[in-house]
Amino acid sequence: MTANEIKFGTDGWRGVIADDYTFENVRRVAGAIASYVLKNEDAARGLVIAYDTRFGSRRFAQAAAETIAMAGVPVKLANDVTPTPALSYAVKNLGTAGGVMITSSHNPWNWNGVKFKANYGGSATPAIIRQIEAEVRAEAAPRGTAAKIEEVDFKSPYVAAITRFADLDTIARSKFKFAIDCMYGAGRDVLSEIFSARGIDHVQIRAEVNPLFPGINPEPIEPHVRLLQETVVQEKCHAGFATDGDADRIGAAAEDGSFVDSHKIFSILLQWLVTRRDWPGDVVRAFNTTRMLDRIAAKHGRKLLECGIGFKYICDLMMEREILIGGEESGGIGFQRHLPERDGILNSLLLANVMAEEGKSLGQLVAALQSEYGPHFYARRDLHIPNEMKDTAIARAASHETRTLGRYNIVRKESLDGIKFFLDAPVRSRGAEAWVLLRSSGTEPLMRIYSEASSPELVQEILEEAVSFVEAKAPAATR
Repeated sequence: MTANEIKFGTDGWRGVIADDYTFENVRRVAGAIASYVLKNEDAARGLVIAYDTRFGSRRFAQAAAETIAMAGVPVKLANDVTPTPALSYAVKNLGTAGGVMITSSHNPWNWNGVKFKANYGGSATPAIIRQIEAEVRAEAAPRGTAAKIEEVDFKSPYVAAITRFADLDTIARSKFKFAIDCMYGAGRDVLSEIFSARGIDHVQIRAEVNPLFPGINPEPIEPHVRLLQETVVQEKCHAGFATDGDADRIGAAAEDGSFVDSHKIFSILLQWLVTRRDWPGDVVRAFNTTRMLDRIAAKHGRKLLECGIGFKYICDLMMEREILIGGEESGGIGFQRHLPERDGILNSLLLANVMAEEGKSLGQLVAALQSEYGPHFYARRDLHIPNEMKDTAIARAASHETRTLGRYNIVRKESLDGIKFFLDAPVRSRGAEAWVLLRSSGTEPLMRIYSEASSPELVQEILEEAVSFVEAKAPAATR
């Protein structure tokens, strides 16, 4: 493998274990991070390193720690499986030069990865990532006086910090019951222990360590959350919360077992913050998220900013200006007041807090939003297709000749990150304007198609037409 083949995506480098994700390549990436720190940070502040429940994660973390310590940079290494947001909090809390997380987040069981967290405790900015990638290409492997590796508990200080953001007494008084789905990931036992300490009724599932993630990818979306949905109904819970493999993303289930996606979660939290907390700041959302957020922000006089896909872009804005809340389609939502970082466990706590304060189940909160801001429905398709097909589809989508999709005219196009069509499809009950986004992965043969409209049926129709367009089952319609 050449150095050029290690490429960081929206949040770090990922690869297939024993294929491109090897001890050799983990050490190469760790050497590049050490070189970046030596050139750009106060290396004496050291780095913190943590790991998730994936196969080999502890040993990969140890290899990264040894490589970085050999460069003369001291390391604090997690003494146990640790959520990514706890690692990020450790960076800020301990004042280190950055953090390294061994995880592949929501990827299938046979993947692993490396995330780098910058000295402010959040995703590295695109500029920092470019510098680390340059160090990888240069095969940087600095050597210095070997520094110390110390094992540390990162979870306890993190739990103390996030519980200050939620009113646990109010949650306990509400007598609501919650289901917690750890998806075999790094969030295991964290939220459950917080709830247990306050006598909050709950049931926890998939909290055991099983690196095969049997039957699922650890991604808090359908169909992987089916067991959570069933558990909520069987256990008569008022809501269920799921966190992904490294616990920085959230998904949820309402009391009837219906899936509550990250768009509704983001909208519920935003509405609560501007009406109940009145924290200052703008709202930032990724290009592929619901436009219900635009309506909530406008109603409450908050400026809304749109950015590229990947929390690093949200983090970039959090470093530049005052941001109330920022989030992305994949379930990553963060609060600048805490950290410029997404956090599935904190968001679960805050959702429980909203329910308790409003005296409503999760389904009732969603229904209230749909009533106030109009029906918004959303879905995504993932197409595993050759890179050539991806590139051809994007080029056709961007072409001035493509003016319709299926039976709908394309009203306008946007190209902030991928190609988005806004369609003249009917809008039901003041609901969402219909749109579809085609976005090609920069790191794998994958195209994602996202759509939002005012009914679930319309969303599915638009997605089907978009799939046909990408796969060229039907010629691009023109007029």
